[in-house]
Amino acid sequence: MSAQKELSSIRNIGIMAHIDAGKTTTTERILYYTGRSYKMGEVHDGNAVMDWMEQEQERGITITSAATTCTWNHHKINIIDTPGHVDFTVEVERCLRVLDGVIAVFCAVGGVEPQTETVWRQADSYHIPRLAFINKMDRVGADFERCLKMMTERLGANPLPLQLPVGKEAEFEGVIDLIEEKMLSFNEQSLGQEVVESAVPDHYREVFTAARMAVLEKLADFDEGVMEKYLEDKPVSVDEMYRALRKATLALEVVPVLCGSAFKNKGIQPLLDSVVKYLPSPADNDFVEGLDRKGEQVERKTGPKEKLCGLVFKLMSDSFVENLAFVRIYSGVLSIGDKVFNPVKKKKEKISKLLKLHANKREEVKKIGAGDIGAIVGLKFTTTGDTLCESGDFVILESMDFPDPVIGVAIEPRSKADESKLIETLDKIALEDPSFTIKTDEDTGQKIISGMGELHLEIIVDRLLNEFKVSANVGKPQVAYKETITRSVTEEGRFEQTTGTAQYGHVVLEVAPLDRGGGFVFSNEVDKDTIPSTFLAAIEKGVKDTLDSGPLIGHPLTDVKVRLTGGSYDDENSTEMAFGVAAAMALRRAGVEAEPVLLEPVMDLEVVTPEEYVGDAISDLNSKRGKVTGIAAENDIQVIKAHVPLAEMFGYSTSLRSATQGRANFSMQFLEYDVVPKAKAEVIIRKIRGI
Repeated sequence: MSAQKELSSIRNIGIMAHIDAGKTTTTERILYYTGRSYKMGEVHDGNAVMDWMEQEQERGITITSAATTCTWNHHKINIIDTPGHVDFTVEVERCLRVLDGVIAVFCAVGGVEPQTETVWRQADSYHIPRLAFINKMDRVGADFERCLKMMTERLGANPLPLQLPVGKEAEFEGVIDLIEEKMLSFNEQSLGQEVVESAVPDHYREVFTAARMAVLEKLADFDEGVMEKYLEDKPVSVDEMYRALRKATLALEVVPVLCGSAFKNKGIQPLLDSVVKYLPSPADNDFVEGLDRKGEQVERKTGPKEKLCGLVFKLMSDSFVENLAFVRIYSGVLSIGDKVFNPVKKKKEKISKLLKLHANKREEVKKIGAGDIGAIVGLKFTTTGDTLCESGDFVILESMDFPDPVIGVAIEPRSKADESKLIETLDKIALEDPSFTIKTDEDTGQKIISGMGELHLEIIVDRLLNEFKVSANVGKPQVAYKETITRSVTEEGRFEQTTGTAQYGHVVLEVAPLDRGGGFVFSNEVDKDTIPSTFLAAIEKGVKDTLDSGPLIGHPLTDVKVRLTGGSYDDENSTEMAFGVAAAMALRRAGVEAEPVLLEPVMDLEVVTPEEYVGDAISDLNSKRGKVTGIAAENDIQVIKAHVPLAEMFGYSTSLRSATQGRANFSMQFLEYDVVPKAKAEVIIRKIRGI
């Protein structure tokens, strides 16, 4: 097979959706029908192949993205099953970075749910073509048309249904293929393996004709050949429709929509056919862009004969093996024995072992070619987001940004003997999970571990105690507060040391608030006669280091603009250290004078409740400082949207259950940092200071 043909036969896809839409069940069926698995795993039985972690099997949810490879119609499909819970959004983010296409799974009852919106926006930001699979068509309340409408309204998508469901809820029989003009049903005796083709039922003929015309009409907008034939009333061939559909999907103009029921083994084979027909191969992306030594744009063409270029998008460690680094190869070939260069860390790495992964099973291979995904064992310096290229070459692919954690817990070893094991294990977990951080509280000396939500930290603590066998005491969850200032001030810092080695540094800083989410901006407005440019980096570093500890309770200071407006230096005694200390002194003073306030993480909350409990749910939210932003009716349920401080959300599932007799559910995700009301802030500050 030629190199180009081999590239064209690869699909790197992810399966993404809101929690409980059926991603893992869909993946399990794909593995079964492609012959990768010989038994169907079920999430509710705790034996799904892709949910291999003990914590996933206990909870029936996906926590870590699992990778696997299967074959369909002579095409190799690398699949990553991503988590659906908001606490693990970073897992989705780093997988999307290296995928070429995505299957978005929707629940036919729930439609577009909050986490679906989040992952859809992530896929938008990486310009990834998508297929939509409306799952659970057999469930009570399944509504295909409503899902299509929600995709347009909530996601701004352009859904193009390629199938019509035949029957719904318990009567769901199969699907009508709008392009090939036939009905597909799935033999239950063969667990859906046998796909039975038949003519379109007469009572569906009218609906089918209208739906097929709608497909042709939409395709005519994106393909001139189809447009001509459509306007002249000439028949458009199936191949022409496929070609136009692929073109429109790759251009992100449409999202082909299919439907089925993964749990009932219906609709998976047409979904696999669509992956091969419409989603891109590595060959569809001619090149990958990166930066060279000078920070200028550089390209690497896709193909095995080009120079090696790959991106490490995830690290994984467990208690039995060395670090595994998941890698996507964009160009060239990575082989055992190669010496590669990591331009981010400026270190060389030796490739001693390569693997293809099937969830937690591993298969050793000699090489990983262009366009493919695999894993490297035992890299010493490389971390998530690093590029690997040939020795002597230099290209850095675009890295990934990870959000700040919003919640933390204190953790300490049960005995002195456990101390080094705890630190070592926490470092190991932090290396594989960029959204998890560890810091030491300067006042108490305790280790504070922080993450994206309660479940995120619960899983990490569970792994520490059970997988890594570390004995530790864990405190209650704490909110990750931040601090900011509310007015502009100008302060000076002067550091002068006359004893021992003489040192001198003097700066004048103007410190001003930025809009929420502005982060930190530093600018220099003095000429080199006032302060030589050799000291500017030290001044900026002194400012940055001081931002880690704000004036109120020592939490990070954010949304601050710092301008260097004056100062002085001494030809003989000025040093970088002296200017760094002077900058820190000036910023500390400014922080106190600039009327600091406390910021807290606010969550975007969605509560789905029967109509009779709306009042109770809202009054419960009001007691938690929640602001209701909207209420919408969907069928016989009400959807309440609100912004609520994270500090009030601990144990919310219990209070919501009691307010609605267990009939409501909720989902939330981080929205923004906002100012804590003055009275509440005073209570928090007194508590943290121990007053």
